[in-house]
Parts: sequence; C-alpha cells; structure tokens
Amino acid sequence: MPRPTAARAPRQRPGPRLTGLGAGLFCGAAMLLLGFADLLLLDGSPLAYSVLFLPVCVLTALWVRRGDLLTAPIVAPVGFAVGLLPVVDGGGGLLGRLPGLVTVLATQAPWLYAGTLLAGITALVRRRAAVRNRTRR
Repeated sequence: MPRPTAARAPRQRPGPRLTGLGAGLFCGAAMLLLGFADLLLLDGSPLAYSVLFLPVCVLTALWVRRGDLLTAPIVAPVGFAVGLLPVVDGGGGLLGRLPGLVTVLATQAPWLYAGTLLAGITALVRRRAAVRNRTRR
C-alpha cells in the first residue's frame, strides 16, 4: 500500500488546546486588551467592545480542550466584565468605576448574552462531534 505523500495527505493545523483555567485567562486577557484598544482607538465605545466580544467567545470555545468544553460559556461573561474595566467611565479606582461597570453591563446585556450563547453552542457542537467520532470507532 503506497504511503500518502505530502500533497495527498490532509493538512490540519493543530489549534491551541486550553484548559478551563487557560480558557478563562485567554478570554479575560483578550477582552482586557480589546478594552484598552477600544479606549485608545474609539474613546471607550461599549458597542464596539461588545461586538468584538463575539469572536473572542467563539475562539475560546474552539480552543478549549474537549474535557473542559463546559467552561467556555462560563468564562465568557467573566472575560466580558474584566475587559470592561478600561472602557467604563469613572475614577478613583475600582469602586469609582463600579457604577459605570454596572451601567454598561446592563445596557450591553444582549451582546453579553449573545456571546455566551455563541460559546455555548460552539461547545455543544464540538461535544456532539466528539461523541459522534467516538461512537464511529
């Protein structure tokens, strides 16, 4: 039987496989960086920040390892809140920013729910595919 050559062999790039903690750190760090970028480039637009939250949720759910798939929809809202700290108005440290944080969380709740739902659906699709592959073998 001839061995497949490099041209015929399917090339799959392995993606990062994050633990549950790694997924939380990735999501929080990515959203914090996006929050600072939003503050510098768009003067802290909560809408732009919220729209950028959606791809981070999908990437988090795609990059978490199979055993930790259920953590993706859990860490997404935490990452959203962490990344909002540079975006919200207020001064005097964390307590000064707390009213702004609550306000932005309330006004951007549909985006927060949408991102969490995307992470959950992506994790469920990956889980179903893993179960289907396991039963085929």
